[in-house]
Amino acid sequence: MTYAIRIHEHGGPEVLRLERVDLLPPQRGEARVRQTAIGLNFIDVYDRTGLYPMPLPGGLGREAAGVVVAVGAGVKTLREGDRVAYVQGAPGAYAEERILPVARLVKVPATVSDEQAAAAMLKGLTAHYLLRRTYRVRRGDPVVIHAAAGGVGLLAVQWARHLGAEVIAVTGTGEKAEIAREHGAHHTILLGRADLAARVREITRGRGVPVVYDSIGRETFFASLDCLRPRGLMVSYGNASGPVPPFAPLELAKRGSLFLTRPSLFHYIASRRELDRAAAELFEVIGSGAVKVRIGQTFALADAALAHQQLEARHTTGSTVLVP
Repeated sequence: MTYAIRIHEHGGPEVLRLERVDLLPPQRGEARVRQTAIGLNFIDVYDRTGLYPMPLPGGLGREAAGVVVAVGAGVKTLREGDRVAYVQGAPGAYAEERILPVARLVKVPATVSDEQAAAAMLKGLTAHYLLRRTYRVRRGDPVVIHAAAGGVGLLAVQWARHLGAEVIAVTGTGEKAEIAREHGAHHTILLGRADLAARVREITRGRGVPVVYDSIGRETFFASLDCLRPRGLMVSYGNASGPVPPFAPLELAKRGSLFLTRPSLFHYIASRRELDRAAAELFEVIGSGAVKVRIGQTFALADAALAHQQLEARHTTGSTVLVP
């Protein structure tokens, strides 16, 4: 018997319920994990509201860290007491304990805490694929990062700076802009208080940037396109302000034969080899101190609804962790 947050209908934070659930013993290829820290992400809001359809009743949450308490038959890569972390496509991380496939668990090195790992698996691996695979950032590249004081954004700002990029951070408030600067942003732009594209053109001496990382969606999409240089890449990887409305592909040609992608983390860690490689690079930059995981707020698991309220109101900074 354990406790987990479940939803029985889509809706606001009020639909989250703390319920008792039964767990079967781990089967072949599985492990039982006692979770010590759980990451909160905007994708959890999409699951809760039904933007991303999911079977009901169901759980929420995609990432967590904890300790292995039992393993199923045939498991040789993990044993009781190992510290592990995971991110997965199916929600359900808002729980005290879980049965998980060993194939999706990674060991957490001593240089990384449980809270750091839980806060960084989804967000940090997202920053990894954005900066290292979707567009491979090179030294000297100017890059635009939206929601730069948020969970993914703050990690991406630091990592891009570590790679030698010129980081242009977009935030919603002056306080968040200061946080982005403290974590390595060279320039900050306040959304809604400045002409985004004009300011980016000013910073880049009229050239524009080769890539924009936009997790906001509807509110910023076309302004982000206008920040790009010819043949630049628009990476739309979130919908914090709502989905991007339909538009004519001709809009990309008018702005200089632009490229557009709408990537998902799980397509970049689909194989065990890809997962291991990405996690190793993530833990290396965290463990070395090149990328610091800023946990801006912590909530008890039972207070998950309050955490959702704060996240949607954009009152959070950095990463948010739920503690069972």
